Amino acid sequence: MPKQSTKMSGLQCLASENIWFDKHSYDEAEKCFYEGANGPSTQAKMALQQPKGRQQRPRNRNSSSHGGGDQELVSRMKSMEVENHTLHKVVAEMRAALQKLELRVATLEKSPAGVPSPKAVPVNAAPVKQVQNGGDEDFDDDDDMDLFGSDEDDEEAERLKQERLDAYAAKKSKKPALIAKSSLLLDVKPWDDETDMAKLEECVRSVQMDGLLWGASKLVPVGYGIKKLQITCVVEDDKVGTDILEEELTKFEDFIQSVDVAAFNKI
Repeated sequence: MPKQSTKMSGLQCLASENIWFDKHSYDEAEKCFYEGANGPSTQAKMALQQPKGRQQRPRNRNSSSHGGGDQELVSRMKSMEVENHTLHKVVAEMRAALQKLELRVATLEKSPAGVPSPKAVPVNAAPVKQVQNGGDEDFDDDDDMDLFGSDEDDEEAERLKQERLDAYAAKKSKKPALIAKSSLLLDVKPWDDETDMAKLEECVRSVQMDGLLWGASKLVPVGYGIKKLQITCVVEDDKVGTDILEEELTKFEDFIQSVDVAAFNKI
């Protein structure tokens, strides 16, 4: 009985232990221990050598990029040389044209103003000389005229001149003079919305002056139920002024608050 009891207790102890369930972790720990004692394994060495190979690749890329950058720089320098050559050529042509222009101006300044150049001489210069000679012949004919009747001719010419002047003055006096006129557009504003606008327009048209002519009118809403009267008129500038017209209209102070000139045009 005692032996069986001891066996049962040992089995119970082993059943309570969980070391066999964590065997995998113990195996990994043992493996790491031996790798640390004997040095890194071949896989670890390969893992350590792999980054070196990776570091060498960017160097090759950088070298290729540097080579491409050098080629681009060389191509740019060639294009700049070609452009510089063309610019030098254009500048040389402009200098040559400027020198020709300066020489031409210098020759024009040296030539006298009164003497025309051979190109400027007209082709029909000879006929002009003939006309001048013909004029000299006319003067010779005048020398042969009788000088005793010169006073009578002067009096007749003076009389004809005076008659023409008198006829021109009479014709000018009969022509009607132009009268300066202007077209006005007036804004006549009432005091409030209770103002009788028909009576207001009647008051406006009751103003009569020499040179004043009233035209069309209409009511224009201003706001809050208030309307203003827009009326046109034609005035003679010498007889009717805007200030006088405003004074005459504002005399109807029971209906009219203010008068403004909205438009002014000359006729």
